[in-house]
Amino acid sequence: MADVLNEQQRKHNMSRIRGKNTGPEIKLRKMLWSHGIRGYRIHHNMPGKPDIVFIKKKIAIFIDGCFWHKCPIDFQEPETRKEFWMKKINSNVERDKKITKKLQEEGWTVIRFWEHEVRKKPEEVIEKILLLLHHS
Repeated sequence: MADVLNEQQRKHNMSRIRGKNTGPEIKLRKMLWSHGIRGYRIHHNMPGKPDIVFIKKKIAIFIDGCFWHKCPIDFQEPETRKEFWMKKINSNVERDKKITKKLQEEGWTVIRFWEHEVRKKPEEVIEKILLLLHHS
């Protein structure tokens, strides 16, 4: 199936997709702050560019978008340019695995949350982070 948007419309839409400071990231950071959690860095320059990093405790937190990282619950295959998008999305998933493994080999604790978890069950996400912080 051909793209329903012309090239200029598609380019505009894609330029509007943010890679950092997304809604789920901001929501999580506000919740961390409201729970008195400090001492983290955002978008720290390290492999995979984690969304939130606790440097002293060596904890890297990623918030993965359900579409871009192929969430097992919410992912829906694109209807147009399927081959292109699936190649891109599958390479994201493989890169995520490699980055997680690399960071773990370097002694980091890596935790990944799906976008829908932060949106729908933010208290559960915060609870997991609090447990991890207190046990590390």
